[in-house]
Amino acid sequence: MQYVIKGGSPLVGDVVIGGAKNAALGILAAAIMSDEDVVIENLPDVRDINVLLEAIEGIGAAVCRLDPHTVRINGSAINTIRVNDDYIKRIRASYYLLGALLGKYRRAEVSLPGGCNIGSRPIDQHLKGFRGLGARAEVDHGMVVASADHLSGGHIYLDVVSVGATINIMLAAALADGNTILENAAKEPHIVDVANMLNSMGANIKGAGTDIIRIRGVQRLHGTVYSIIPDQIEAGTFMFAAAVTRGDVTVKNVIPKHLEAISAKLIEMGCEVVEFDDAVRVVCKSRLRHTHVKTLPYPGFPTDMQPQISVALSVAEGTSMVTESIFENRFKYVDELARMGADIKVEGNVAVINGVSRLTGADVSAPDLRAGAALVLAGLGAEGYTVVDETKYILRGYERFDEKLRSLGADIEQAEDEKDVRRLKLEAV
Repeated sequence: MQYVIKGGSPLVGDVVIGGAKNAALGILAAAIMSDEDVVIENLPDVRDINVLLEAIEGIGAAVCRLDPHTVRINGSAINTIRVNDDYIKRIRASYYLLGALLGKYRRAEVSLPGGCNIGSRPIDQHLKGFRGLGARAEVDHGMVVASADHLSGGHIYLDVVSVGATINIMLAAALADGNTILENAAKEPHIVDVANMLNSMGANIKGAGTDIIRIRGVQRLHGTVYSIIPDQIEAGTFMFAAAVTRGDVTVKNVIPKHLEAISAKLIEMGCEVVEFDDAVRVVCKSRLRHTHVKTLPYPGFPTDMQPQISVALSVAEGTSMVTESIFENRFKYVDELARMGADIKVEGNVAVINGVSRLTGADVSAPDLRAGAALVLAGLGAEGYTVVDETKYILRGYERFDEKLRSLGADIEQAEDEKDVRRLKLEAV
């Protein structure tokens, strides 16, 4: 499927942000650790979530979709600790089932995960964490296998800050015997959300959101009803959509504190950013200014927002530098942006961006989730028509993306094939 975009219209209006995909993936894994009903609200209806729910159902848990954004899970009937389905290989966060199953059953086997090809995301810190709890953990024939006769708390120091490893270790340690101290932990909002969810199930986790998390293991977890935090990356994407199109967008159902790094850069670039209790308004009235940005773990500028800010800087005045310090393959969209007239040179992990006065529409292909969304933003701000191919990546993490953009005045349609693309272009003439 493709998006056909006619650029040049400022985006104006209000958009409501859904639940955080990255939090939801960890929270769904946590849900199977109880033998009672767990109800999760504000769940984003996106492909990654639906694939993980299939996997959870595949190991025997009861999954009932109460509505598109609410699910009830009961893990009492889980009949296998082996997750080896083809669909699970398509998403990175399938590895959270390792921590959940290891904690609950003292054994887990999960296929090595896939996801977006944005660079190596080794699981060595996950394995180190499991070993620190007394488990045996190794990769064997494409499966990650973890097992323990006795899971006991330990002192674990992560060599690098890892969101995935922090969540996985929290999951396993929640049901281990004794106390676990996890140092150099990731501090992202979704770490806090997963910890809060586990605590609402009876876990004893303190310090989430700081670099030292303390976990006192409990014997069992009970049912709960829990609502997921808003998605900071979806929110940030719409904030930059306002900047790229010189629009006026109010992003609703957000936690403004989670967006501070994004807001700060938009203000540096000349946008007006107004914070409310649960909303942020971004107004852009003139050409953007250049700036420099380096991606860093939270509370730094998120790597998942790097392609979006690069698109904005490609039409800003002057020369900007974007340094990617998290994933080495995150600049694969640059060649696509060059088709639209952007002037970007990549050397190692740094992109030097010379702003041009405008981008022009072209046929481009989304290389991954966030870059795909960024190319849509580029199309919205460009002159003429842009066709974005491989929209399957975008659907992994954005719910009703084109629909929400249309509600702000964007001229964007879905096309099934080339014939459809031609028809949409002709209809608009």
